[in-house]
Amino acid sequence: MTLNPIHAALLSAQPDAAVFLTSPDGAQISYGALRTLVAQRAAALVSAGVTPGDRVLCQIEKSPEGLILYLATVWAGGVFVPLNTAYTAAELEYFLSDATPALLILDDGATAARSVAEKANVTVATPGVLAKGGHDPLMPVSRGYDDLAAILYTSGTTGRSKGAMLTHGNLISNAQALQTCWHFTAQDVLIHALPIFHTHGLFVATNVTLVSGAQMLFLPAFDLTAIANLLPRATTIMGVPTFYSRMVGDARFDKAAFAGMRLVISGSAPLLAETHKAFAQQTGHAILERYGMTETNMITSNPYDGARKAGTVGHPLPGVALRIAKPDEAGIGGIEVKGPNVTPGYWQNPEKTKESFTADGWFITGDLGQLDDEGYVSIVGREKDLVISGGFNIYPKEVEVEIDAIEGVVESAVFGLPHPDLGEQVAAAIVLKKGASLTQADVLEALAPRLARFKIPRSIQFLSELPRNTMGKVQKAELRKTGAALASSN
Repeated sequence: MTLNPIHAALLSAQPDAAVFLTSPDGAQISYGALRTLVAQRAAALVSAGVTPGDRVLCQIEKSPEGLILYLATVWAGGVFVPLNTAYTAAELEYFLSDATPALLILDDGATAARSVAEKANVTVATPGVLAKGGHDPLMPVSRGYDDLAAILYTSGTTGRSKGAMLTHGNLISNAQALQTCWHFTAQDVLIHALPIFHTHGLFVATNVTLVSGAQMLFLPAFDLTAIANLLPRATTIMGVPTFYSRMVGDARFDKAAFAGMRLVISGSAPLLAETHKAFAQQTGHAILERYGMTETNMITSNPYDGARKAGTVGHPLPGVALRIAKPDEAGIGGIEVKGPNVTPGYWQNPEKTKESFTADGWFITGDLGQLDDEGYVSIVGREKDLVISGGFNIYPKEVEVEIDAIEGVVESAVFGLPHPDLGEQVAAAIVLKKGASLTQADVLEALAPRLARFKIPRSIQFLSELPRNTMGKVQKAELRKTGAALASSN
């Protein structure tokens, strides 16, 4: 058999008859059927002009076919590039020009995107056309651990999206480390309710399932009722904090409902300590929080056995090294990592690649963190979100923890706004519990004995909810825009 790490590690763990995926309508795909479908789709991709190293862009709604196309692309030696379905046709122009794909896969109704692709002379195919090719299964194309398997574009909050390159070795090493740390086996049944254009749903959830030979219960989107109905059949779930905050207070998600569950995992955005505590009280499960990013896959995880500390993301995974660069007096500094999980760089962007690595080869995550006495990592915030007011460094997380502790507050986000004298001033956006009636004066009074004066927000806005991206991360760039507009109008 030719060397293809994705094939060897992800598609050979189970006998043909074992179930890989079950759809909401009850339709199932066995591991044997998956291998056949992947090999046939790979042949269809080659017939459409895909050669080893070519990029295949895919912008389709979540479906089992999306997973098959991911695996088929790397089976054929290509580079899979999933795109958020929320991207407009105008945004697609950039991805086509940057990735220069051999093929763009679109749903049948994506007429605007098809028009953009045609103007760029990019071949377009639909999942249905690729499935009807009638091609003989393709043998896996020989690829090595250092060959590219995927490019995932970052959210681009500070400019144009960057394409993080991920190799076969990046993906396989991470899946195997997570399987070991989270004790995944062929007996596991995962509820999959995440998007598959992002590393969480596409690589963490899918690759860990495959490398362990487990099953997944595949949902097209996050749906509380659907998840409640699936819990008796599942052993584990991976989600973003929003999944669990919405389960808290819902009577369907109690200890009895979670009696057969082995593991509940959260990532992609910080999990509030309050949610961690409330979920544990309600369900009997301590959520296992982990930390990663597009460019590195997963970096750390709270332990399977041992304390899962609320507000921390645990220890580095096996084979992954983490250090805190230039720590201040509180031990807070930039998080840098090294390991087989780390991207070789950004697609066609050598300048940004060079900026993202230290002289001795560590990847600069852009996150601020600290280690406690037991080596647990806590994320304090993003370096770009650090507020420097009057020469003092203010870490948003520290202020957010104190605001969140105020009676009546659901959550908060702290950020910096320009100030003519201080350089920046501390600002906060706060979401209140239903029926709460806190004022800015109430918040400031509660914070006065808890924080130094320079850390206390000078500007507070109350919102019905915080702006978030599809993976639940708070968009502080949006808050800075609205906060600046409010400040200028006052």
